[in-house]
Amino acid sequence: MVRTQIQLSEEQAQLLKELSLRHRKSMASLIRQAIDQFIAAGTDNRSGLYRQALAMAGKYSAENPDISVEHDTYLDEDYFS
Repeated sequence: MVRTQIQLSEEQAQLLKELSLRHRKSMASLIRQAIDQFIAAGTDNRSGLYRQALAMAGKYSAENPDISVEHDTYLDEDYFS
């Protein structure tokens, strides 16, 4: 890890300390988690988008297990029947 120093407002520091106690995590851990979420939400960050996409892969099931390969066939069948 890389050591860094940041400055927080009094309110930010107090709220972060309360979250830290409530969740039983260090303030540093919560800050790293917030930064990860911020980076993942950025639309210009390709690696963040890839991580989000990978998190979705395999999350849902389909009636037809080959739908990802044969989607055009299934769409043709539905539209032209």
